[in-house]
Amino acid sequence: MVVTGSFLGFQWLFHRGSPWVSEKLCKGFLRLSPTQRTEWNSRAVSTVHALVVGLFCLYIYILDEPIQKDPVWGDATLVKLNVAVTSGYLISDLLLMFTSWESIGEKYFVIHHFAALYAYYYVLSQGILPYFANFRLLSEFSTPFVNQRWFFHMLGYHKLSKPSLVNGVAMAFTFFLVRIAVIPGYYSHMYSVFGTDDFYRLPLGGRSAWVISSVSLDVMNIMWMRRIIRGCLKVLRSAWSRKTGTEMETRKTD
Repeated sequence: MVVTGSFLGFQWLFHRGSPWVSEKLCKGFLRLSPTQRTEWNSRAVSTVHALVVGLFCLYIYILDEPIQKDPVWGDATLVKLNVAVTSGYLISDLLLMFTSWESIGEKYFVIHHFAALYAYYYVLSQGILPYFANFRLLSEFSTPFVNQRWFFHMLGYHKLSKPSLVNGVAMAFTFFLVRIAVIPGYYSHMYSVFGTDDFYRLPLGGRSAWVISSVSLDVMNIMWMRRIIRGCLKVLRSAWSRKTGTEMETRKTD
């Protein structure tokens, strides 16, 4: 029920909510091509999902004691609710990918979405691994910065403008913090569960979904992190060179 409601809600946001708000608040939206508007609305929906799910995820991570005490079989009520919202969003986004293939994101996002849905099926149907499912959703905190970078580009902001630079640094830092820096702790916690009675109680499909989705997601995160760091360093070097050049010109004029 929650998955269906989430799917319908995000579809409404894409087709009605985002276009209406964007037209009212951002004149640059009206200058975009139909293809660009499609991706704009997709990213706007992605940002809303990331904020809603990310904040709820943080609340669960801090205050939900049952999953802290039993990360494999703890009470998954709140986690299942959050995962159901995310599953509805992923299905909605997959539908948009298949109907607007040339304009929505990169094709390996499809692999990510299917891997996540495969793992979430076991969380929703059997309530297993709530701590690990919730922990993974913390990564959504980096999504708004990634989307904002694209919004600035579409609105004509120069990559060396102050808003773009601030957002770029925040994007790189947040992405590293919630997707890369947590990898050792995540797999250490996973390793501590291997071989225990709780682990052997997991169905084989659940174990496979846990490992496959975790590894595939982190491989992509590392790939994205490399691209983000290279891009961020390139922009910062350009900004520094521009600043240095301006200062030298000022001195010559003086």
